[in-house]
Amino acid sequence: MTRSARIALVAAVAAIAAAAGFFVNRQMAPANAPSQVVSQETVDALFALRLPDTDGKEQALAQWRGKVVVVNFWATWCPPCRKEIPDFSAASRALAEQPVQFVGLSVDDADKVRAFDHELDIPYPLLIASPQVLSLAAGFGNQAQALPFTVIFDREGKVRHVKLGTLKRDDLEGRIRALLGS
Repeated sequence: MTRSARIALVAAVAAIAAAAGFFVNRQMAPANAPSQVVSQETVDALFALRLPDTDGKEQALAQWRGKVVVVNFWATWCPPCRKEIPDFSAASRALAEQPVQFVGLSVDDADKVRAFDHELDIPYPLLIASPQVLSLAAGFGNQAQALPFTVIFDREGKVRHVKLGTLKRDDLEGRIRALLGS
């Protein structure tokens, strides 16, 4: 096979792979599709959680109903999670006067979460979750239960955005402000 034929073959295979990836992604699009259907049972299961915070005090997620709620599944051992937390903290501080509540659900050891919290002075509750809590992420479209994973609820408790992977501050704040009408 000539060199130009090999290049053409590689280019054709790359184009086919790219097209296949595009179409598969369009059809699957679970983690980033705002129109994804999430069952009320899944939403209720999340808001029914009662988990300890970094001080060991039990917190009910239901206490934040009526606000825009940003639930972030994360862990201290997850590099992308550690990278996005400063953006979440900055957004939380910027929106502190708004009816918005950030909540971190950490699938981790309480001592490690507490140390991370003290290091970064995170302005929102970090709750200690078991791996079973992470299984709730599957109901929101994160079948792999990968981290970080964020779910944003409007003030009526409807899922308005889900994101597998990191969220930058501008994108996060823009989505929240759109739900606040500001």
